[in-house]
Amino acid sequence: MLNGLYVMDLARFPDVYGEDERAALEKNLQILVPPLTPSELTPELLGDVEVLVTAWGGPRLTAELLAAAPRLALVLYGAGSVRSIVTPESWARGVRVTAANSVIAASVAEFTLAQVLYALKHGWRYVLGARALGESLPRATNEPGANGSVIGLMSLGATGQATARLLARHDLVLQAYDPYVDPALAASLGVRLVSLEELFATSDVVSLHAPVLAETRQIVSTSLLSAMKNDATLINTARGALIDEEALVTVLGERPDLFAILDVTDPEPPLPGSPLFSLPNVVVTPHLAGTLNTERRRQGRLMASELARYVAGEPLEHEVFKAGQARSA
Repeated sequence: MLNGLYVMDLARFPDVYGEDERAALEKNLQILVPPLTPSELTPELLGDVEVLVTAWGGPRLTAELLAAAPRLALVLYGAGSVRSIVTPESWARGVRVTAANSVIAASVAEFTLAQVLYALKHGWRYVLGARALGESLPRATNEPGANGSVIGLMSLGATGQATARLLARHDLVLQAYDPYVDPALAASLGVRLVSLEELFATSDVVSLHAPVLAETRQIVSTSLLSAMKNDATLINTARGALIDEEALVTVLGERPDLFAILDVTDPEPPLPGSPLFSLPNVVVTPHLAGTLNTERRRQGRLMASELARYVAGEPLEHEVFKAGQARSA
């Protein structure tokens, strides 16, 4: 049996690794001591460790940690992006990492689907308008509905792909901007590839799923926002820094026909008194799209499944590789 440690933010530990998930992991893993935070790791504890089981708040795989853990071969990261833990030294050492990004992507896709369909009915607009007036609003005639409306996805990474698969079950036209995606993959999802400018100018709903990189920071600019179709909706479940927030506030003020659904902002949460809380054509939710509370147990179960494959000598289904990190979230 392999030797392992649970090391992460202990406040989130029971969400990801509940009793059943720990039992599944410990069929193949001897846990040397109770769960730890990274600050509690010592060379003595790391000396015999072969597997680290972690998630949010996990330890960074520094040269110092790796030197103290000569037997470490696998990290089970029961969360999404591994940027906070991997290092050039860990890649050079050949420590394998598998992550639960697909589980979180599926949860974000479910949230996005709900928001897209609601937006196509102008649901939030009626709710906020009625609340402001203190009475029910009459039906308008400009709701696009879900028959043939155009949905634009910015990025076809894991979350964008999961979202496209859910949207494909509905009578929608799907298009995406992603300069790195394989066109064959986009075609298999029923998504046509377009420029970023066309995405914003022709979509009834634009949904952001890109990582924040140097080239994507505040990429959603005044020109893109101003070019959006009449009555279009912008949804952001990715990262707040993708949007030039000052530009968004200005354009939403100038164009009451547009609407924004922001599950992420920059900063997050918005500062008290932010116009995002008072504009009539925007709603802000507190980063709900990803997994919440015991939904996170699915991440722990996935890590137990990956460990079982590792022990059996089978390929890991969710392994993270260095080559894929340059454009990841």
